[in-house]
Amino acid sequence: MILKDRITLEPGKRGGKPCIRGLRITVYDVLEYLASGMSFEEILDDFPYLQKEDILACLSFAANKEKIELCA
Repeated sequence: MILKDRITLEPGKRGGKPCIRGLRITVYDVLEYLASGMSFEEILDDFPYLQKEDILACLSFAANKEKIELCA
């Protein structure tokens, strides 16, 4: 999966936070939903414009960010 196709950064949108495909939902939003116990299916039901690959991209983005911070 190529993250740049799923995770976008736009200075004027949501304070420049990483968003999903230019939408107004951030990576952080999705991670918070998962952390609160929501399943992929529940998130996709609540946000029908999202795709399973978007959620996976959020997890991958977070893992990559953590990896980079650990190596710094």
